[in-house]
Amino acid sequence: MNKRFLALTAATMVSVIYGVTFTIAKDVMPGFIKPFGFIALRVGGSVILFWLVALFATKQKIAFKDFPRIIAAAFFGVAFNMLTFFEGLSQTSPIMASVLMVTTPMIVLVLSAIIMKEKIVRKKVGGILLGLVGTVMLILYGKTISSGGNELWGNFLVFVNAVSYGLYLIVVKKLMDKYNPFAFVKWIYLFGFIMVLPFGWEQLSQVQWELMPGDITIKVGFVVFFSTFLTYLLNLLSMKELKPTTVAVFIYLQPLFATVFAVSLGKDTLNPVKIISAALIFAGVYLVTVPPKKVVIKQTAKSDI
Repeated sequence: MNKRFLALTAATMVSVIYGVTFTIAKDVMPGFIKPFGFIALRVGGSVILFWLVALFATKQKIAFKDFPRIIAAAFFGVAFNMLTFFEGLSQTSPIMASVLMVTTPMIVLVLSAIIMKEKIVRKKVGGILLGLVGTVMLILYGKTISSGGNELWGNFLVFVNAVSYGLYLIVVKKLMDKYNPFAFVKWIYLFGFIMVLPFGWEQLSQVQWELMPGDITIKVGFVVFFSTFLTYLLNLLSMKELKPTTVAVFIYLQPLFATVFAVSLGKDTLNPVKIISAALIFAGVYLVTVPPKKVVIKQTAKSDI
Protein backbone atom coordinates (compact mmCIF):
# COMPACT_ATOMS: atom_id res chain seq x y z
CA MET A 1 0.00 0.00 0.00
CA ASN A 2 1.17 3.56 -0.78
CA LYS A 3 3.17 4.99 2.14
CA ARG A 4 1.80 8.49 1.56
CA PHE A 5 -1.77 7.14 1.75
CA LEU A 6 -0.98 5.42 5.05
CA ALA A 7 0.56 8.64 6.40
CA LEU A 8 -2.53 10.65 5.41
CA THR A 9 -4.75 7.99 7.01
CA ALA A 10 -2.73 8.23 10.25
CA ALA A 11 -3.05 12.04 10.28
CA THR A 12 -6.81 11.75 9.71
CA MET A 13 -7.16 9.25 12.58
CA VAL A 14 -5.42 11.74 14.86
CA SER A 15 -8.03 14.37 13.98
CA VAL A 16 -10.86 11.89 14.60
CA ILE A 17 -9.50 10.97 18.04
CA TYR A 18 -8.93 14.60 19.01
CA GLY A 19 -12.44 15.50 17.84
CA VAL A 20 -13.91 12.79 20.09
CA THR A 21 -11.60 13.75 22.94
CA PHE A 22 -13.03 17.27 23.20
CA THR A 23 -16.37 15.84 24.34
CA ILE A 24 -14.88 13.06 26.50
CA ALA A 25 -12.34 15.23 28.33
CA LYS A 26 -15.03 17.76 29.31
CA ASP A 27 -16.67 15.04 31.40
CA VAL A 28 -13.43 14.58 33.35
CA MET A 29 -12.23 18.17 33.82
CA PRO A 30 -12.40 19.97 36.14
CA GLY A 31 -14.96 18.02 38.19
CA PHE A 32 -12.79 14.94 38.78
CA ILE A 33 -9.29 16.02 37.70
CA LYS A 34 -8.07 19.60 37.32
CA PRO A 35 -6.32 20.57 34.05
CA PHE A 36 -2.66 20.56 35.10
CA GLY A 37 -3.18 17.35 37.07
CA PHE A 38 -4.74 15.77 34.00
CA ILE A 39 -1.74 16.85 31.91
CA ALA A 40 0.65 15.22 34.39
CA LEU A 41 -1.46 12.03 34.28
CA ARG A 42 -1.61 12.00 30.47
CA VAL A 43 2.11 12.52 30.02
CA GLY A 44 3.08 10.17 32.86
CA GLY A 45 0.88 7.38 31.52
CA SER A 46 2.29 7.84 28.02
CA VAL A 47 5.86 7.69 29.34
CA ILE A 48 5.19 4.20 30.70
CA LEU A 49 3.50 3.06 27.47
CA PHE A 50 6.21 4.40 25.15
CA TRP A 51 9.06 2.89 27.19
CA LEU A 52 7.31 -0.49 27.32
CA VAL A 53 6.66 -0.54 23.57
CA ALA A 54 10.20 0.68 22.81
CA LEU A 55 11.61 -2.41 24.54
CA PHE A 56 10.20 -4.56 21.73
CA ALA A 57 10.05 -2.07 18.84
CA THR A 58 13.67 -0.98 18.44
CA LYS A 59 17.17 -1.27 19.87
CA GLN A 60 18.34 1.94 18.19
CA LYS A 61 20.37 4.31 20.36
CA ILE A 62 20.16 8.10 20.33
CA ALA A 63 23.38 10.01 19.71
CA PHE A 64 24.27 12.30 22.59
CA LYS A 65 24.45 15.30 20.24
CA ASP A 66 20.74 14.86 19.40
CA PHE A 67 19.48 15.12 22.98
CA PRO A 68 19.27 18.94 22.90
CA ARG A 69 16.85 18.59 19.97
CA ILE A 70 14.86 15.94 21.88
CA ILE A 71 14.65 18.24 24.91
CA ALA A 72 13.48 21.07 22.64
CA ALA A 73 10.83 18.76 21.15
CA ALA A 74 9.70 17.79 24.66
CA PHE A 75 9.40 21.46 25.62
CA PHE A 76 7.56 22.68 22.51
CA GLY A 77 5.52 19.52 21.80
CA VAL A 78 4.59 18.35 25.30
CA ALA A 79 5.22 20.68 28.24
CA PHE A 80 4.90 24.25 26.98
CA ASN A 81 2.32 23.21 24.38
CA MET A 82 -0.08 21.54 26.83
CA LEU A 83 0.38 23.94 29.73
CA THR A 84 -0.21 27.12 27.73
CA PHE A 85 -3.27 25.66 26.03
CA PHE A 86 -5.03 24.53 29.20
CA GLU A 87 -4.18 27.73 31.07
CA GLY A 88 -5.25 29.85 28.09
CA LEU A 89 -8.49 27.90 27.73
CA SER A 90 -9.32 28.64 31.38
CA GLN A 91 -9.01 32.38 30.68
CA THR A 92 -10.84 32.65 27.36
CA SER A 93 -13.82 31.09 25.58
CA PRO A 94 -13.53 27.69 23.86
CA ILE A 95 -14.65 29.32 20.59
CA MET A 96 -11.84 31.87 20.61
CA ALA A 97 -9.36 29.19 21.67
CA SER A 98 -10.43 26.96 18.77
CA VAL A 99 -10.17 29.80 16.25
CA LEU A 100 -6.67 30.65 17.47
CA MET A 101 -5.62 26.99 17.38
CA VAL A 102 -6.32 26.70 13.67
CA THR A 103 -3.65 29.31 12.97
CA THR A 104 -1.12 26.47 13.48
CA PRO A 105 -0.84 25.49 9.78
CA MET A 106 -0.16 29.09 8.77
CA ILE A 107 2.41 29.41 11.55
CA VAL A 108 4.11 26.18 10.42
CA LEU A 109 4.11 27.38 6.82
CA VAL A 110 5.86 30.62 7.79
CA LEU A 111 8.28 28.93 10.21
CA SER A 112 9.13 26.25 7.62
CA ALA A 113 9.90 28.97 5.07
CA ILE A 114 12.16 30.76 7.56
CA ILE A 115 13.85 27.81 9.31
CA MET A 116 13.75 25.00 6.72
CA LYS A 117 13.85 27.27 3.64
CA GLU A 118 10.74 25.47 2.37
CA LYS A 119 9.20 27.05 -0.69
CA ILE A 120 5.68 28.39 -0.19
CA VAL A 121 3.55 27.08 -3.04
CA ARG A 122 0.51 29.14 -4.02
CA LYS A 123 -1.76 26.08 -3.94
CA LYS A 124 -0.79 25.34 -0.32
CA VAL A 125 -1.53 28.89 0.75
CA GLY A 126 -4.92 28.66 -0.97
CA GLY A 127 -5.69 25.34 0.75
CA ILE A 128 -4.76 26.67 4.18
CA LEU A 129 -6.91 29.79 3.73
CA LEU A 130 -9.82 27.72 2.42
CA GLY A 131 -9.62 25.37 5.39
CA LEU A 132 -9.35 28.30 7.78
CA VAL A 133 -12.54 29.86 6.40
CA GLY A 134 -14.42 26.58 6.78
CA THR A 135 -13.16 26.02 10.32
CA VAL A 136 -14.01 29.54 11.48
CA MET A 137 -17.51 29.16 10.02
CA LEU A 138 -17.96 25.84 11.82
CA ILE A 139 -16.69 27.10 15.16
CA LEU A 140 -18.41 30.49 15.20
CA TYR A 141 -21.78 28.98 14.33
CA GLY A 142 -22.00 27.43 17.79
CA LYS A 143 -23.38 29.19 20.81
CA THR A 144 -21.04 31.69 22.40
CA ILE A 145 -19.77 30.51 25.76
CA SER A 146 -18.87 33.30 28.13
CA SER A 147 -15.22 33.46 28.96
CA GLY A 148 -13.75 33.72 32.39
CA GLY A 149 -10.76 35.62 33.70
CA ASN A 150 -8.50 37.72 31.51
CA GLU A 151 -9.64 36.98 27.95
CA LEU A 152 -6.82 38.91 26.28
CA TRP A 153 -4.18 36.99 28.26
CA GLY A 154 -5.97 33.71 27.55
CA ASN A 155 -6.07 34.42 23.82
CA PHE A 156 -2.36 35.24 23.89
CA LEU A 157 -1.53 31.95 25.66
CA VAL A 158 -3.54 29.90 23.15
CA PHE A 159 -1.75 31.63 20.29
CA VAL A 160 1.60 30.90 22.00
CA ASN A 161 0.49 27.27 22.20
CA ALA A 162 -0.13 27.23 18.44
CA VAL A 163 3.35 28.67 17.80
CA SER A 164 4.85 26.13 20.21
CA TYR A 165 3.24 23.20 18.38
CA GLY A 166 4.38 24.63 15.05
CA LEU A 167 7.97 24.76 16.29
CA TYR A 168 7.66 21.19 17.58
CA LEU A 169 6.60 19.87 14.16
CA ILE A 170 9.70 21.45 12.63
CA VAL A 171 12.11 20.42 15.40
CA VAL A 172 10.98 16.78 15.43
CA LYS A 173 11.17 16.40 11.63
CA LYS A 174 14.96 15.97 11.64
CA LEU A 175 14.67 13.29 14.33
CA MET A 176 12.11 11.49 12.16
CA ASP A 177 14.54 11.46 9.24
CA LYS A 178 17.27 9.92 11.38
CA TYR A 179 15.67 7.55 13.91
CA ASN A 180 12.91 5.03 14.45
CA PRO A 181 10.03 6.94 16.17
CA PHE A 182 10.11 4.64 19.23
CA ALA A 183 13.81 5.35 19.74
CA PHE A 184 13.25 9.01 20.61
CA VAL A 185 9.56 9.49 21.48
CA LYS A 186 10.11 7.74 24.82
CA TRP A 187 12.75 10.36 25.62
CA ILE A 188 10.53 13.23 24.47
CA TYR A 189 7.79 12.15 26.84
CA LEU A 190 10.18 11.43 29.71
CA PHE A 191 11.65 14.93 29.52
CA GLY A 192 8.16 16.35 28.98
CA PHE A 193 6.91 14.58 32.11
CA ILE A 194 9.79 16.02 34.16
CA MET A 195 8.83 19.49 32.87
CA VAL A 196 5.07 19.26 33.60
CA LEU A 197 5.27 17.43 36.93
CA PRO A 198 6.05 20.53 39.05
CA PHE A 199 2.90 22.20 37.63
CA GLY A 200 0.57 19.21 37.88
CA TRP A 201 1.70 17.25 40.93
CA GLU A 202 -0.43 19.14 43.48
CA GLN A 203 -3.62 18.85 41.41
CA LEU A 204 -2.92 15.20 40.62
CA SER A 205 -2.42 14.38 44.32
CA GLN A 206 -5.85 15.88 45.06
CA VAL A 207 -7.70 13.39 42.83
CA GLN A 208 -10.07 11.16 44.80
CA TRP A 209 -9.76 7.97 42.80
CA GLU A 210 -12.02 5.97 45.10
CA LEU A 211 -14.94 8.33 44.41
CA MET A 212 -14.47 8.34 40.62
CA PRO A 213 -17.32 6.62 38.71
CA GLY A 214 -16.44 3.73 36.41
CA ASP A 215 -17.36 5.59 33.21
CA ILE A 216 -15.11 8.50 34.17
CA THR A 217 -12.23 6.10 34.82
CA ILE A 218 -12.74 4.65 31.33
CA LYS A 219 -12.71 8.16 29.84
CA VAL A 220 -9.47 8.96 31.67
CA GLY A 221 -7.96 5.78 30.19
CA PHE A 222 -9.20 6.80 26.72
CA VAL A 223 -7.49 10.19 26.98
CA VAL A 224 -4.22 8.68 28.23
CA PHE A 225 -4.04 5.82 25.72
CA PHE A 226 -5.84 7.03 22.58
CA SER A 227 -5.70 10.85 22.86
CA THR A 228 -2.09 11.02 24.03
CA PHE A 229 -0.12 7.82 23.36
CA LEU A 230 -1.74 6.71 20.10
CA THR A 231 -2.21 10.17 18.55
CA TYR A 232 1.39 11.10 19.25
CA LEU A 233 2.57 7.87 17.67
CA LEU A 234 0.33 8.31 14.61
CA ASN A 235 1.55 11.89 14.18
CA LEU A 236 5.14 10.68 14.18
CA LEU A 237 4.38 7.95 11.67
CA SER A 238 2.61 10.42 9.38
CA MET A 239 5.57 12.79 9.53
CA LYS A 240 7.78 10.03 8.11
CA GLU A 241 6.18 10.70 4.71
CA LEU A 242 4.60 14.17 5.03
CA LYS A 243 5.98 17.67 5.45
CA PRO A 244 5.25 19.58 8.71
CA THR A 245 2.94 21.95 6.79
CA THR A 246 0.88 19.00 5.55
CA VAL A 247 0.57 17.42 9.02
CA ALA A 248 -0.37 20.77 10.56
CA VAL A 249 -3.30 21.35 8.19
CA PHE A 250 -5.10 18.32 9.63
CA ILE A 251 -5.89 20.43 12.69
CA TYR A 252 -8.74 21.79 10.55
CA LEU A 253 -10.45 18.39 10.69
CA GLN A 254 -10.62 18.31 14.50
CA PRO A 255 -13.65 20.64 14.94
CA LEU A 256 -15.31 18.86 12.02
CA PHE A 257 -15.05 15.44 13.67
CA ALA A 258 -16.00 16.97 17.02
CA THR A 259 -19.25 18.12 15.40
CA VAL A 260 -19.88 14.71 13.81
CA PHE A 261 -19.38 13.02 17.20
CA ALA A 262 -21.73 15.47 18.93
CA VAL A 263 -24.40 14.94 16.25
CA SER A 264 -24.11 11.16 16.57
CA LEU A 265 -24.83 11.49 20.31
CA GLY A 266 -27.84 13.69 19.66
CA LYS A 267 -26.17 16.76 21.18
CA ASP A 268 -26.14 18.74 17.92
CA THR A 269 -27.88 18.89 14.54
CA LEU A 270 -26.73 19.28 10.95
CA ASN A 271 -27.58 22.36 8.90
CA PRO A 272 -26.46 23.98 5.61
CA VAL A 273 -23.77 26.12 7.27
CA LYS A 274 -22.10 23.08 8.84
CA ILE A 275 -22.25 21.11 5.60
CA ILE A 276 -20.69 23.99 3.65
CA SER A 277 -18.02 24.36 6.34
CA ALA A 278 -17.20 20.65 6.08
CA ALA A 279 -16.86 20.93 2.29
CA LEU A 280 -14.47 23.89 2.62
CA ILE A 281 -12.36 22.04 5.20
CA PHE A 282 -12.01 18.92 3.06
CA ALA A 283 -11.22 21.04 0.00
CA GLY A 284 -8.50 22.86 1.94
CA VAL A 285 -6.97 19.60 3.20
CA TYR A 286 -7.00 18.21 -0.35
CA LEU A 287 -5.16 21.22 -1.80
CA VAL A 288 -2.45 21.01 0.85
CA THR A 289 -2.00 17.23 0.81
CA VAL A 290 -2.19 16.45 -2.92
CA PRO A 291 1.35 15.80 -4.19
CA PRO A 292 2.69 18.23 -6.81
CA LYS A 293 2.57 17.12 -10.40
CA LYS A 294 5.88 15.95 -11.81
CA VAL A 295 7.00 17.90 -14.78
CA VAL A 296 8.03 15.58 -17.59
CA ILE A 297 10.48 17.10 -20.04
CA LYS A 298 10.26 15.47 -23.43
CA GLN A 299 13.44 15.43 -25.45
CA THR A 300 13.08 15.52 -29.22
CA ALA A 301 15.62 13.59 -31.19
CA LYS A 302 17.54 15.60 -33.77
CA SER A 303 17.25 14.52 -37.36
CA ASP A 304 20.35 13.13 -39.04
CA ILE A 305 19.34 14.68 -42.32
